[in-house]
Amino acid sequence: MKRPVRAPSQLSESMHKRLSAYALAASAAGVGVLALAQPAEARVVYTPAHVKIGYPDFKVYRLDINHDGITDFLFSTRAMNTYQLNVCGPTRSESRPCLSTKGNHFNEIWGYKTGRFSKGFASALRQGARIAGDPKHFLSQNFIMASVTCGEGSCGTARGPWAKANGNNRYLGLKFVVKGKVHYGWARVNVVAPPPDTRAILTGYAYETIPNKPIKAGQTHSEDQATLGRLAQGASGVRQK
Repeated sequence: MKRPVRAPSQLSESMHKRLSAYALAASAAGVGVLALAQPAEARVVYTPAHVKIGYPDFKVYRLDINHDGITDFLFSTRAMNTYQLNVCGPTRSESRPCLSTKGNHFNEIWGYKTGRFSKGFASALRQGARIAGDPKHFLSQNFIMASVTCGEGSCGTARGPWAKANGNNRYLGLKFVVKGKVHYGWARVNVVAPPPDTRAILTGYAYETIPNKPIKAGQTHSEDQATLGRLAQGASGVRQK
């Protein structure tokens, strides 16, 4: 006995839309899983912060930019060695309260040298500046961010690139080494330098986990992260007409 042939059922237009949305969401979720399966280094890691550097808070702050337990950069409101003492510390009848920074373990900071004694100054980069491997910009030495010259009971005007820029939301360009490979990052710092103090607030920092890949000052995620994030939203991330 032959079974009756069933006619294919007709789905309503609304049901078609629901099934299509479901398929799209499932596909996007699959993409999200694949994204999670990608190597962990393929992204920008951003850390928000609110660290006060200077009296009465940290006199020396040690920045571990990639959270591996190793200090990568230092910020200081006092001299860190004999050379820096001649730049920022007591010099005969004068004292020079100074906010400075340096790379630890031969890590480097975007800056420049000037003056008779080749003083190093940390560049106050603007948001969007491209931070990459130009040997003319990166140096491994102590850098002055802002300093104030004081003597005989009075202090002068704060000097240095961060003092001139009023220090608001400017960026340090950073170059550091992890397991023998070079990475680039940034630190966002607000500088307050009213005589006789020089203080700063570290408000955030980030680094590119792919070796030798440039990063922009203020960048908090990579283009791939943004794209995959939108895909992982599924149907809810698709604009409805």
